[in-house]
Amino acid sequence: MKLKHIFAISLLAAPTAALAGTTLNGAGATFPAPIYQRWFQDYAATGNRVNYQSVGSGAGVRQYVAGTVDFGATDEPISSKEASKVKRGVVQIPMVGGTIAVAYNKPGCTLKLTQKQTVDIFAGRIKDWKQVGCAAGKMNVVHRSDGSGTTFAFTNSLDAFGGWTVGVGKSVKWPVGVGGKGNEGVAGNIRQTAGSIGYVNTGFVKANKLQAAAVQNKAGQFVLPNAKSGAIALNSITLDGNLAGENPNPSASGAYPISTLTWVLAYKSGNGAKADDIQKALNYALSSKAQMIADDLGYVPLAGSILNKSRIAVKRIGN
Repeated sequence: MKLKHIFAISLLAAPTAALAGTTLNGAGATFPAPIYQRWFQDYAATGNRVNYQSVGSGAGVRQYVAGTVDFGATDEPISSKEASKVKRGVVQIPMVGGTIAVAYNKPGCTLKLTQKQTVDIFAGRIKDWKQVGCAAGKMNVVHRSDGSGTTFAFTNSLDAFGGWTVGVGKSVKWPVGVGGKGNEGVAGNIRQTAGSIGYVNTGFVKANKLQAAAVQNKAGQFVLPNAKSGAIALNSITLDGNLAGENPNPSASGAYPISTLTWVLAYKSGNGAKADDIQKALNYALSSKAQMIADDLGYVPLAGSILNKSRIAVKRIGN
């Protein structure tokens, strides 16, 4: 079952009293979909609903720019070109952090990848599992088929590792492998096909009973993706005035090298009577209670200056 279907089931299953409140509509990144689902399901107890469509960052930004949603969601900060089309003004808000796992289905193999090996797998230069120290067999690469902020963050790190010539972006021309729609599609493909390897939000590794490779960081350590190693990486990010920021290959000891923030895109004006409801929903997601859930679902909770800046940004959402 795809997560975007789970949203509908979860929210319709909310108490009848919730149906009398406001309904907000959002769309975008699949990377944070599981935690958004949990947050909005819990938030429904306040008498308000949030319908979120897990359609990918590219589609989410397009819907946001077109003004067909109350908010968009993306794993790549909105570009200046896209932002210039939003006459209502852009409020970009980091919501949670996450790590992008190199997930695989190869029983009996405990995978440790150097940065070069990671690049070579997705560039099609490593074709057999024996090349990375596992039992011989064809390596089946899985990547995203849709426009994806997860792809942007992943290819951004591969580019920072060195030797990556495919490009960086929400969509790239992959030289090898098969595509899956959303993190859900990639994880499902890996789960169903022995010998597969791909990239997904770490939360999808646990949910799909996959394995995650330990990836070498800039300090030379082989690190597994988790809340601790992700937090070390995210603490190295400096946000700009639009709360955008990245560090695709952090040098800190213990940092997982493929870590990213994910953002909600709200409107500065033109929200009318919904402005207060949007603020309340996002403030709930940025509350200490909601952020504490992140680790259990495979995400990295926001803390410190990033969390404070996100909470301040919510106040800029006006009528």
